[in-house]
Amino acid sequence: MYQQKILHVMLAMCALVLLAPSGVGAQESYAVIAQDGVEMKTRDGVKLYADIYRPKTDGKFPVILMRTPYDKSSGWAVGEAHEMATHGYVVILQDVRGRYTSEGEWYPFRHESEDGYDTIEWAAALPFSSGKVGMTGGSYVGATQMLSAIAHPPHLAGICPEVTASNYHDGWTYQSGALEQWFDQSWSSQLARNTMARLIEKNMNVLQGVRVLPLTQFPAFNYAALPAGAEATAQLAPYYLDWLAHPSYDEYWKKWSIEEHFSDIRVPALHVGAWYDIFLGGTLRNYVGIKAHGGSEEARNGQRLLIQIGGHAGSGRRIGDVEFGDEALKFTSTQVVLDWYDYLFKGVQNEFGTEGAGAGKVAEAVKPVHIFGMGANKYQEESGWPPPQAKTTRYFLHSEGSANSLGGDGVLSTAPPKKEAADKFTYDPANPVTTIGGSLCCDAEHYEPGPRDQRADENRNDVLVYSTKPVGEDMEVTGPVTLELWVKSSAVDTDFTAKLVDVSPDEFAMNLTDGILRMRYRDSQEKPTLMSPGQVYKISVDLWATSNVFKKGHVLRLEVSSSNFPRFDRNLNTGAEQATSRDFISATNTILHDAEHPSALLLPVIAGAGAAAP
Repeated sequence: MYQQKILHVMLAMCALVLLAPSGVGAQESYAVIAQDGVEMKTRDGVKLYADIYRPKTDGKFPVILMRTPYDKSSGWAVGEAHEMATHGYVVILQDVRGRYTSEGEWYPFRHESEDGYDTIEWAAALPFSSGKVGMTGGSYVGATQMLSAIAHPPHLAGICPEVTASNYHDGWTYQSGALEQWFDQSWSSQLARNTMARLIEKNMNVLQGVRVLPLTQFPAFNYAALPAGAEATAQLAPYYLDWLAHPSYDEYWKKWSIEEHFSDIRVPALHVGAWYDIFLGGTLRNYVGIKAHGGSEEARNGQRLLIQIGGHAGSGRRIGDVEFGDEALKFTSTQVVLDWYDYLFKGVQNEFGTEGAGAGKVAEAVKPVHIFGMGANKYQEESGWPPPQAKTTRYFLHSEGSANSLGGDGVLSTAPPKKEAADKFTYDPANPVTTIGGSLCCDAEHYEPGPRDQRADENRNDVLVYSTKPVGEDMEVTGPVTLELWVKSSAVDTDFTAKLVDVSPDEFAMNLTDGILRMRYRDSQEKPTLMSPGQVYKISVDLWATSNVFKKGHVLRLEVSSSNFPRFDRNLNTGAEQATSRDFISATNTILHDAEHPSALLLPVIAGAGAAAP
């Protein structure tokens, strides 16, 4: 293991020489000392182990801490840690409780606030630490930051959460009431491997007779079985069973929801998200929520937002089927973290602030939001999120009652509807609309994420398709996207899905963003209420957000249906508990769009950037 780590460090050093961005060479570079397996005890006596990388010199340096469930000795983590240490930081990589070298029981989210607090205070007291501790990392490693921050340890001075959520019920395990089946099962499967290895090491006989998760590569994903995850084992992933047992937003989720604790966060933060990332909604809510409700002026004034392209869906110039150009490479992960803490801890002027503008002081010349704009394929700076210059524009749904499929008569325009026939389709859980790209994680081998051609779905009769005329000039849409629908169903419960699509002149239908709503949660995610069959309801489907320039000649398209599987679990339409029932029925679902029921897509159009033809 030690020889393997030395190899990773050497490779990282080579990469640093070859790929160092302009300006980095002007900073002092340090040789690095690595200490493996450094022990720390939590308040309840559990031993957590960390590797420490620090400059090989006398003196005290700021700390950058990464607490991970993904193995502190992984090559990517080692490379990043070494590069940061050469820039004058003490970098600590720690296995969280119950993972790899650390003791204790692994259960997502449960111990991260207390363990994070204890680790930060321990790190601040190390002899080579300056006492300032920042954190870094993405996905669950971002969750360890957010959960540490709400405990407000005294020596935490900043965080840099990347592609992570704000609520581990909505936007992680569920979305608007629907189970994030693909993510929940594939992520749990990957986590279960280390749990199994630890159990085998502890007791060779403990797994006899256990039925393992029927998940990706562990051993095989079985989508045919209803309900999802019925074979999950309490020994390998008890939390997965708990997630299924708590479909509503109850006390199980509230106790570690970041959204419930924005006022407890007292430090500056750089939030890094991405279009097509599975946690984009949470990244945006974290930025807006702490900026408005943070527990100190330093926190409220010190929020920054960087939205890239890809996230969990990939990185680089090409994401999915689309080439986004050189500008997509502008912000590399490690350099972003270094720039953030160089500004925050060392007063270095860069895109996140001017010299001496830290400690709650924000330079007016620096805009806090950086966004990658698709279509134009370049970054833009904004004074806030959502961009204040964006104007909400309603694009109304129209048809003569036959918007089914790409061959239907669905139209999207800014003209309000008058007297129009409703659109209907049959949603059959045995034949759901298939997920094509989008915000997927964590198994690209079976389902590829990102922007993909949506025409295979659009040719289904259970997908309603509404399109504008080709736009007459470039049109920028940047900000939150919402679909207001007037709906009814033959069932007591069903789902409604929506997808915003950019169609190029060659008819490539590029998905931009999408959403779902489980009807029993239409009014509240805490208290589900079934529908009355045949009754009309006004609902709002949250498509999160996007930034895209619809180029001249392109078409804005909206897809509406009732499934997006396996990204989300299939609604059985019966009103029974999804996790325990195996019975399902088909539902006839209706979208109304007339003068009394003006269903509309709400788009944030940048004023002066053009408009779609009505």
